[in-house]
Amino acid sequence: MPANGGKGLPLALRLYKSRSLGLTLGFVCVVFGMYPLNPPMWVWAWMVINAFAWPHLAFQLSLRTTQALRSERRNLLFDSFCGGFWVGAMHFNPLPSVTTLSMMTMNNVAIGGPRFMFAGLMAQTLGIGTALLIFAPAFMALTTQAQLYACLPILMLYPLALGWICYRQAVTLARHKRELLALSRTDSLSGLLNHGAWKDHLEIEFQRCRRDHQGATIALIDIDHFKLINDTYGHVTGDIVLRQLGKILRQNLRVTDLAGRYGGDEFCVILPGMPLNHATDVMEALRDRFNALAYAQDPALRASLSIGLAPYQPGHADSTGWLNDADLALYEAKSSGRNRVNAVQGAWLRSV
Repeated sequence: MPANGGKGLPLALRLYKSRSLGLTLGFVCVVFGMYPLNPPMWVWAWMVINAFAWPHLAFQLSLRTTQALRSERRNLLFDSFCGGFWVGAMHFNPLPSVTTLSMMTMNNVAIGGPRFMFAGLMAQTLGIGTALLIFAPAFMALTTQAQLYACLPILMLYPLALGWICYRQAVTLARHKRELLALSRTDSLSGLLNHGAWKDHLEIEFQRCRRDHQGATIALIDIDHFKLINDTYGHVTGDIVLRQLGKILRQNLRVTDLAGRYGGDEFCVILPGMPLNHATDVMEALRDRFNALAYAQDPALRASLSIGLAPYQPGHADSTGWLNDADLALYEAKSSGRNRVNAVQGAWLRSV
């Protein structure tokens, strides 16, 4: 089992694939750059180890650490060192040298930005210095046609592969961002919109109604005697009741309706384009379903709903005035006996 419990696997695997491809393509480039120089056998052996054994070793090192990012940065610095070494060993042959250094630098920028790019340049410089200590300093000013063609695969394929990896990472990050945004706007207990998110939608709906001269209705829903339920049966039972109401709202409203948890035992719903009489019927049916479900689970629980309804009125100065109408209707529903739907129309109330 890796020491990091697999947490560094995505990063290590991503760089393992790009490193394997890059070093394989780079191997072809370096072979054609080194062949005219007739290097000793140990150079060919090191070339093969660097290209085909090092990617697997680097992958295993990253898997067996608790700091995968730090490990991969060390691995990339070693890649840069080796790249510099081969540039010096090839006597600075222009095209193979520029290709090797640019591909290494591209990796460094992708994983660590400008700061890590400069660290990679230092590692490349160290690699060049090491090569100059081992091989006689020289400069091969001419790139042959064979060497040019040997560099084409890495120049064409490696940027494409790295671009694809970056694209997939961007897609993943965008998905995570959307998921985090959804979580930040969702009430974890009921699964509905939280207070702030619902208020944002209320403002949007208010502006739409005002702009398009269309109607809508909002509902405030309160669970009757919820504190007594918590005190008598415990908060676990209270949470179950809240989840049940959230589930009923999700299952019995239209896709375009927006339900949220306003706070505590109070819920809220925006019903776009729905006239008050239709909204009253919908809320009555929802209240009956909730009551029946609560009674079926525990007749002694006696959970019920009080609901206040308010239609959009052109005279509302803002969304807060609209919400206050629904709050007034809810207050009247609770004051007149609870377990009922109350609808406000202008300055008067209608009890259903």
